[in-house]
This record gives sequence, C-alpha cells and structure tokens, in this order.
Amino acid sequence: MLHSPLARRGMVTSPHHLASQAGLAVLREGGTAIEAAIATAATLSVVYPHMTGLGGDAFWLIAEPGKPPISIDGSGAAGGKVDADLYRRHRLNRIPTTGPLAANTVAGAVSSWQLALDVSAHWGGSLPLTRLFEDAVSAARDGFAVTAHQAAATTHALAELKKQPGFADQFLIKRKAPSAGTVLRLPAVATTLERLAATGLDDFYRGEIGRSIAAQLQAADSPLRADDLARHRGMRRRPLSLGLPSGTVFNTAPPTQGLASLMLLGLFQRLGVREADGFDHVHGLAEAAKLAQKVRNAHVTDPARMSIHATTYLTDGVLDHMAAEMDRQHATPFPDQVCGGDAVWLGVIDGHGRAVSVIQSLCHAFGSGVTLPETGIVWQCRGSSFSLDPLHRNTLEPRRRPLHSLSPGLARMKDGRIMVYGTMGGDAQPLLQAEIFTRVALFGQGLQQAVSAPRWALTGGPEDASAARLQAEARLDPAVVAQLRRAGHTVEVVKAWDQVLGHAGILCRRGDGMIEGASDPRADGGVAAF
Repeated sequence: MLHSPLARRGMVTSPHHLASQAGLAVLREGGTAIEAAIATAATLSVVYPHMTGLGGDAFWLIAEPGKPPISIDGSGAAGGKVDADLYRRHRLNRIPTTGPLAANTVAGAVSSWQLALDVSAHWGGSLPLTRLFEDAVSAARDGFAVTAHQAAATTHALAELKKQPGFADQFLIKRKAPSAGTVLRLPAVATTLERLAATGLDDFYRGEIGRSIAAQLQAADSPLRADDLARHRGMRRRPLSLGLPSGTVFNTAPPTQGLASLMLLGLFQRLGVREADGFDHVHGLAEAAKLAQKVRNAHVTDPARMSIHATTYLTDGVLDHMAAEMDRQHATPFPDQVCGGDAVWLGVIDGHGRAVSVIQSLCHAFGSGVTLPETGIVWQCRGSSFSLDPLHRNTLEPRRRPLHSLSPGLARMKDGRIMVYGTMGGDAQPLLQAEIFTRVALFGQGLQQAVSAPRWALTGGPEDASAARLQAEARLDPAVVAQLRRAGHTVEVVKAWDQVLGHAGILCRRGDGMIEGASDPRADGGVAAF
C-alpha cells in the first residue's frame, strides 16, 4: 500500500526535492502558500534548468477559503517585429524550436510572481524577495547535482543545443553533456536573482536587467527588443470552472488548454465508469481527450482573437451532445498531432487552507537553447507553437500570445476537500491530469497510489499517421492493453516509470484540516511538510 504524508501546518510538492525543501522552509518561517510557491519556483529555475527558468512562462491558480479562486496568466506575446515574413526571409516554412528565431516571445513567469506576491500581501505575506530567493541563489552559486533527467535531456538534444549562443558555456562540460551527479554552478543566474531581489521584479521588464536582457537577445539575433519586454504585463484572470457531482474543478483560461482539461472530465463523468485502470477507464479518458482536443484545436488561441467564449463548451447541453457521440467500444481517429513538452508543476497548501497550483515551462527542454551570458537566462521557445499559415487558428502575428499546453488544476470537493494537482506532458496534460483526478475523486484511491499508478497518453497524429498511438506504461494490465488493441487503438508499451508520461503531483487539504500530498517517482521530487 502506498501512503501519502500528512501534515497540518503546510505542505509542498514539486519535481525536485531541493525545491520542495525551499518552499517548506518559507512555510516554517510563517510565509504564505504563495511565498512558498515562489521560493519553490525560483529554486526549480536553478536545479531543473532544462524544464523551467526565468526565461519561460507560468500560470497560477490560487484559492483562499471562502473566496472564489483566481488565476494568473504569466504568458508572453510575440515581439512587435515577429511575423511570418521574418521566417520566410530565412526560407523557413515553420518556426524552429531551437535557436535565436525560436526566442520570439516575451518570458512572462517573473511577471506572474509579482502578481502572486500582490495577492500574498493581502494575506499578510511580508517575506522579502531576498529570503524567497535564498535557496535558489545558494544552489546557483554553490552548485547542485545534475539530475539524470537533465543529463538525458541535454544528451538527447545536444547536437542542436551546443550550437546555440551561450549554451555550451553554461550547461556543457568540455562541449559534452554533464553526467548525472556532476556539480553544476550557475553564477550568472545567482547574480540575476540577487539583482531582482534588490530592485524588484519589474526590473526584469522595464529596468536595468530588462535592458541587459534585450541587448543580449538582440546580440544573439533574436527578434525580441527592449520595447517588447517593456510592453509586457502579467494578467489576473478568472479561471474556468466545471461543476461535477463530486465538486467543482478549476483550470486556466485561454490561451492555455485548461478548457480541454475541464471538458475531458465533464465528458468522462457522463460515461458512468465505475472502476479505475480497466478498459473503460483507459479507453473512456482517451476518447474524451480526443474530443476535447478537437475543440481546443478549433477554437483556443489568444483570447483577444477568440470569437466564441470558452465557457460555451462547458455547458451541460454541449457536453451532453458530445458525450452521446462517444464510442464506448472502439477507438476513433486522432484529431491532430499531439506534441510533448517539458514543464514543472508545483503545489502548496498552507496551514490556513490557502492553496496554490503553479506550472512553469520553457516549452521544450532548455527552450530555444539561447542562453544570455550576463544574466544566465535560457530563453523559451513557446512561439514555436505558432503556425505560419495565415488561415491557421494560431497563426503568427506580432503581439499575439501563442497557444499554451500549460494548465494547472484545482478542485473544491463537496466533502470539504480542496485539491491542487498537475503535471508536465505537453498536449497530454489534460489526459494525464484526468487519470490522477479520477482515481482520487471518482474511485477513492489514495493520493500517492493515484500518482504512482500506471499511466497512458496519446501521441502522434495526422501529420505523421504512422506515429499516432496510445502510449501505455508497461505496468498497465496486459489484459487491458490487449482489449485496447482489439478496440482499434495502436498501443505502444513504454517502459515502467517512463517520464514521457509526465511528472505529476497532488496535494489535498481534508475537511478536518489535515493535508496530504504525493510526488511522482518518475521525477526527482518529494513532498515536504510539517
């Protein structure tokens, strides 16, 4: 039996144990859940640099007892000089995922931290940034052990990454990927964090640090300019929500795929599945994910350019109609290519019951690979999700925000529990989240059991029909795998604990005030609590 730790005064879960400990230290000093989340996120930006960093985007869900949850959108838009003609002049028919031309959207994570701190101040949060960044600065300056995941990610993309400006000097050892356990130091990142703590987070966009970032990006041949950073603002948004018999689930609004995450749960609920991890569970969630992704692909984009409001697709009438079309016994075609992605999800619940669900990302491993020598910042490649087709739903335009796979989850249950949960996994995030949520909320599994259980995901699609398949972890019941194949699914069995199936986590505060949590054995994290 797998058990989750219990605590009353606060709990943190993240994909790296040092980051979880950084958040816990802040909670022990009386910090709020938001302050602990920022300490965790900053530390992850150092010790998990292939997954997240100051040069990426972030989204938050924040819940305070007795009040509606709020969302923070920390996503950046394409630069003012970033358009399709830029790529055509370079004889490109799609936006690359590495290199200076991939560094084409503003990084919004730091702006999201400031908006979150503004909320925390209303809770009485008062810890200075110097304290919140303390563990991150220490790890960056004194060194940390490279994880096996970082070593593998560097090795996998080494041929492209080592060509990118600044990358080799910061992340390679004699032009080779560091092996797991190698001590890596990021002194430039430490200095940047210290400067931000001294001058304020706004300096990242409109101060001396912002000017340095813009100059370094231009020197690396990125199309971003100082004006693009200066125009950026994070946004406080109303999250999307969906009522289920067990409670209300929340996720982030467009440009994220939070809509798909909620639709998937609403569709699956209507199937009346009664058992976890059997054919009905696996097939039902996979088919619901396909339908939800069709809607995402057709409608979700920068919300300023959406003609139909996302909440339209969360009404009972729409979900009832879509659920009635689901085939309970046979696999249907994939709606579109399904892409992977790298991110970090972290969750915090403090002793006052305030809950935070955060996801940050550089998009792919090490993002664009472009590394700014003065600041140590690795810039994201989120703009690679734009299309150069002018008729595409997510066509590239200056100042437009790209479609995001990032989508943290939060739920308020009718029995008094509040849960935060999430995972990395690119387009598969809604499905992977749903596997964990349904195990806990519908089938009564414990948190660690739900996170550790075998998972499955969709990958591939019409752009490469031969690659369209359902990836199932080797620990999934072989009889279920055989039944899935008979139903028409192309199933690829991947190794046990394969991180292609995400780095997930979940926290839950029960009605009696006890907090439970789980972290993913597929990652390097842990639950930290007191």
